[in-house]
Amino acid sequence: MGLGLGRLAATQSWTDLRSRLISAVILGIAVLLITVIGGVAFRLLCCAASVIVFDEWARMTRAKRAGDIYIFARRALYVGLAAFFFGFHGWALTIVGAATAFIAVVDRGERKADWVMGGLVYAAAAGMAPGILRDSGTEGLGALGLVICVVWATDIFAYFFGRTFGGPKLMPMVSPKKTVSGALGGLLASILFGSTFEYWLIGDVTALVVVLSGILSIVGQAGDLFESWIKRRFGVKDSGRLIPGHGGLMDRIDALIVATGVLLFVGLLGSGLEHPARAIFDF
Repeated sequence: MGLGLGRLAATQSWTDLRSRLISAVILGIAVLLITVIGGVAFRLLCCAASVIVFDEWARMTRAKRAGDIYIFARRALYVGLAAFFFGFHGWALTIVGAATAFIAVVDRGERKADWVMGGLVYAAAAGMAPGILRDSGTEGLGALGLVICVVWATDIFAYFFGRTFGGPKLMPMVSPKKTVSGALGGLLASILFGSTFEYWLIGDVTALVVVLSGILSIVGQAGDLFESWIKRRFGVKDSGRLIPGHGGLMDRIDALIVATGVLLFVGLLGSGLEHPARAIFDF
């Protein structure tokens, strides 16, 4: 096969990719179905993801050593998720923000709870960002479709471009396998697939979605590198063992968490909390 793909298929990397793809397809189909259904089912999925991510973060960063502050953060997350589940999005974000600020003030002298604060915000974003976007109705489903399309295209094509073309490493001290060619290939693919998704959805391609696709790809790759840095920082190989071929849930959705959080932020700036997805799509 051309472009060295024959050599790729003959290596152990292809076996690893096959395992990753099987897990990704099974997980992807289930998540997509629940995302399309929306409502209570999707909110439950978001809450479960948030709790799992917080637990994986805490074990990976040893955040439990913060003692009472860790317990407070976990309870604040649960209360925030309860408010989110019942549709009180403003209260949910306020609870998480207030709890984070409280921990920062209480811990300002010792700075033992920095990782607890980071985990609280990260886990809240994992569940609340997609949930709040999805609650925007049809526009929310379109917005989530865009971010999923962009992140998956980036992940898959970055892997293929990196393995095929090689070249200089992107950040060797953080992630030795990621290359500049892979990052650029993923970026180009994200713009192509994001634009194609919008054309399929509304019959047009707008500058906003083209730019957003590129931004979401970049911040998604940054989110992936961020988790890699955390794992190196604490000497951990995977965030968990939940998903075969991928490790923990964080290992699978690290890019998606950051990209969805950024998309929600754009939506909040553009059209407010009630219908944030309308800043991206307005059917």
